[in-house]
Amino acid sequence: MSSEMSRNAYPVTYFVTPQMEGRNRLTCFFRLILAIPHLILVGGPGLAIGLSGPLGGLGDNNGFWFGAGASGVIGAVAFVMAIVSWFAIIFTGKQPKGLWDFAGFYLRWRSKAVAYSALLRDEYPPFGDGDYAVDFGVGEFPEQRDRWSVGLRIFYLIPHVIVLFFIGIAWFVTAVIGWFAILFTGSYPESLYRFAIGYLRWSLRVEAYALLMHDEYPPFSLD
Repeated sequence: MSSEMSRNAYPVTYFVTPQMEGRNRLTCFFRLILAIPHLILVGGPGLAIGLSGPLGGLGDNNGFWFGAGASGVIGAVAFVMAIVSWFAIIFTGKQPKGLWDFAGFYLRWRSKAVAYSALLRDEYPPFGDGDYAVDFGVGEFPEQRDRWSVGLRIFYLIPHVIVLFFIGIAWFVTAVIGWFAILFTGSYPESLYRFAIGYLRWSLRVEAYALLMHDEYPPFSLD
């Protein structure tokens, strides 16, 4: 399967322009500190499905649903809107487009911020919409919705949450290796870099599904 086909196989697409060589070691060393504003607003790498607060995570007592990652302040607002959308779809079969647009805005911002905090790019990401070396798409607004899929959405998410929990652990280990590799060699190992992009792509697709942006079930795939 070609790269283009892989990127178009699901309505939510994610691709990061590679930057493996010639990395900025200084900003990589302080990456978590530099990323704090974005972490507070839209969270960090990983799956974020729940109102766990800007630095919350799986099992956080402050969570509303459950989370494996952090959604940030804006992400928390997006999930409140998703709850409103859930009721709207169940009772009317349609989702208010303004709520769908806000979820898309949040995910576009998040897609850039997580690429930066995951060491995939060195340029500082914009706050909100803005140009960045990330290609992220949420597809077209769905006029008709599947009420059964929406009604049972939280249960449909469980398999992905379980799988991504373990893949997230593997990604964290590879990210630490990548961090040391950048500091000592100035480059990010290509295989680990591709794995990181795949993990973020999978996570963002599942998060979009949790935010009720689409009814198509996300693939269990890094592609």
